[in-house]
Amino acid sequence: MRQLRDQMPPSKRKREPASVAGIKTSTSIYQLKVTLRDSHPAVWRRIQVADTILLPHLHGILQLAMGWTNSHLHLFQAGKKSYAEPSPDDFYPVIDYRSVRLHQIAPAVNDCFVYIYDYGDSWEHDVVVEEILQAEKDTRYPRCLDGQRACPPEDVGGVWGYADFVKAIRNPRNPEHAEMLAWVGGAFDPDTFDLRGVNGMLQIFQSSLERQARTR
Repeated sequence: MRQLRDQMPPSKRKREPASVAGIKTSTSIYQLKVTLRDSHPAVWRRIQVADTILLPHLHGILQLAMGWTNSHLHLFQAGKKSYAEPSPDDFYPVIDYRSVRLHQIAPAVNDCFVYIYDYGDSWEHDVVVEEILQAEKDTRYPRCLDGQRACPPEDVGGVWGYADFVKAIRNPRNPEHAEMLAWVGGAFDPDTFDLRGVNGMLQIFQSSLERQARTR
């Protein structure tokens, strides 16, 4: 059975469970589809990250790829388990995610989990493992391959508040049109996505992590 598994292409292979200890470098690249739940039309990103990335670092990548500002609490949910940095204010038990890696909560293609950001607005992101690939030579990870539509503004009231916000800014006759435009800074295009800008920020983020690792 093991010989047969080893002959399978990386995109079809299931990761063997591994302990965190001793994992220092990535063996595979995860391609993830990240979709903001209940967004219509969908706000989504397709990213590639190391299989061994720690969940706190994945949080940082998701913030940059989506366009959030890291201003609120967050957690990951995989099955019935919740992963976050524990706090005395937690309403229910969470697993300390600071030593948990991506492949440990999603070991195979088509596995999925949820990333929740801002418990008030409750932005829920469905994350699906589309492929497990070999790292490409001379390619820097993480990277964003594609995406559509802008990230909603922070504190807009969740997906339903965002839908009302978009209606208001697109209709000059809406009684909240001027107020909403002023609140968002004068202009907002729900249909834009800056792929190049996102990848630039991801490279800065990764370089920062590498510098921190060298100084430890």
